[in-house]
Amino acid sequence: MFTKILIANRGEIACRVIDTCRRLGVRTVAVHSDADARARHVEMADQAVGLGGAAPADSYLRGDAIIAAALKTGAQAIHPGYGFLSENPDFVDAVEAAGLVFIGPSAKAIRAMGLKDAAKDLMAKAGVPVVPGYQGADQDAVHLAREADKIGYPVLIKAVAGGGGKGMRKVEAADGFADALDAARSEAAKAFGNDHVLIEKWITTPRHIEVQVFGDGTRAVHLFERDCSLQRRHQKVIEEAPAPGMTEDMRAAMGAAGVRAAEAIGYAGAGTVEFIVDGADGLRPDGFWFMEMNTRLQVEHPVTEAITGVDLVEWQLRVASGEALPARQEDLSITGHAFEARLYAEDAAAGFLPATGTLTHLRFPEGARADTGVRPGDVISPWYDPMIAKVIVHGPTRATALLQLERALAGTQVAGTVTNLSFLRKLSRQADFVRGDVDTGLIDRDMVTLSAAPVPCTKARSLAALGALGLNRGQTGEGVHLWAPLGWTQKLTRGDEEITVRVEALGPGHFRSYVGEASHEITRDGGWRVDGEPVPAEIGHGPGAVHVFWGNVYSFDVPDPLAVAAAGGAASGVVEAPMPGLVKAVFVEAGAEVAAGARLAILEAMKMEHTLSAPRDGVVAEVLVAAGAQVEAGAALVRMEEAAEG
Repeated sequence: MFTKILIANRGEIACRVIDTCRRLGVRTVAVHSDADARARHVEMADQAVGLGGAAPADSYLRGDAIIAAALKTGAQAIHPGYGFLSENPDFVDAVEAAGLVFIGPSAKAIRAMGLKDAAKDLMAKAGVPVVPGYQGADQDAVHLAREADKIGYPVLIKAVAGGGGKGMRKVEAADGFADALDAARSEAAKAFGNDHVLIEKWITTPRHIEVQVFGDGTRAVHLFERDCSLQRRHQKVIEEAPAPGMTEDMRAAMGAAGVRAAEAIGYAGAGTVEFIVDGADGLRPDGFWFMEMNTRLQVEHPVTEAITGVDLVEWQLRVASGEALPARQEDLSITGHAFEARLYAEDAAAGFLPATGTLTHLRFPEGARADTGVRPGDVISPWYDPMIAKVIVHGPTRATALLQLERALAGTQVAGTVTNLSFLRKLSRQADFVRGDVDTGLIDRDMVTLSAAPVPCTKARSLAALGALGLNRGQTGEGVHLWAPLGWTQKLTRGDEEITVRVEALGPGHFRSYVGEASHEITRDGGWRVDGEPVPAEIGHGPGAVHVFWGNVYSFDVPDPLAVAAAGGAASGVVEAPMPGLVKAVFVEAGAEVAAGARLAILEAMKMEHTLSAPRDGVVAEVLVAAGAQVEAGAALVRMEEAAEG
């Protein structure tokens, strides 16, 4: 076993590899860009080496700098994670030329699977079923159109060097082929520097099922299948293992095909053989075809680990260090069912546009595995994939695991950037998915419902107001006057919507809220009760914002009361208390000339001191309060007037 390795990656996969290395006693070296200098993976590693600028081309794609860092720190091997240089055969050659071990397959194996057309030919020769199609060298547009006619519409145009859905177009009929071909070629050329395409028969009810394989360069085993059919824009969203509806005959056939694929190229390490499956009439041993092989660890590998009890990263390290395969095929079995949901900083309602921001709050529920590379306070930057975490659950049956997934997502708390959490929750409860009736078009068919942003009810708005007032933390001097309840008016905004909530204190931890025509009685006694019913809600705070975590995340902006008071004072000449509090000090007296921004008084509220400043140049006409006075929100404190001319 190695004593020290370098991890040529970042984020959650770098943290994931470090976790296993710590358990095995292997020391780790992290690499990082300037933007990631204080990232979680850097903090977790035993050593860290900077690579350069924020852009991947200036940092994580600099193979020479990564190899130099490994040699300098005494690392014996390099783990590539996924993405970046993980499937770059030239990098593998350079690693080995430097006397280091690449924790993954050989450059030859990567090259064999690097081009989809050549890989399909190779798989066909190895006895792996392939989708009917054309992957020849003749790329003339007229010839390609003729081949599409032979295959029969609909067809799929795919870039031979593609991945991630780029350079891919579905064509329904012959009259749309030319335009789709031009678009696919253009996209492929920009993304991969190669505009060659192949054409495949389009499967009308396609499922994406992949087989996890593991080899030692001579022989291989499979660790069963994963269903990755829930996709948007050809990107996976929720994965599960095993595949729903899988039969023992088909599992055996797919597993054997995956092993043949791996052994045909002398594969070493963890790899995934992806198949397109016709789900129109159930799963059948003659209804699956090879799509591609990913010559690396997959993002969704945790669901395989959950059902097999195997740590795939440990296997990678053991085989790369010269050990034999850790298990025989007959040693492997499936226990239970597992799901993985990918939590992203992205706006589902806006077409899944990536989002940025600072994570002001991040917490995952007990009982779920959360693979993440970020912490509260970390920035989701535009430079890298916007994944926040992978939430993984495991249960004895698919039904129980699905309930655990929904509960885990409901208990996930994240704020500071827009996320796809609400989308994932809705998807986990979508009727077809719950039944196991899945295919790659499911999300698109139900996109309007799944992507709609959640709307907070008046109860959630009331809790937000209590949070903005600090009443969830026992602040703002809760209590009841001898003659009337203590009350506050709290303004909130959510997007373009302005929300006003009136809150009355009925006693310690006991409130009544008024939101529009709705009214709620709220009690805080370790948890929250609204109108007598317990609610599993929590309140979080961020800069200028309050968040209600109640299944979904409802975020509200809180206007700065001092800014509001200053604006109002500038217009009226009267400086008012923006909130209930104690007047700690008064700095001016009647007749004093003051400049805009000059200190007038200090108000203590929410266990903090707030300075009230002059909203404009002028003269203090009256001081209406003395130090030591307890005042209500809106109480007049200082009246100002224009300075006399002359």
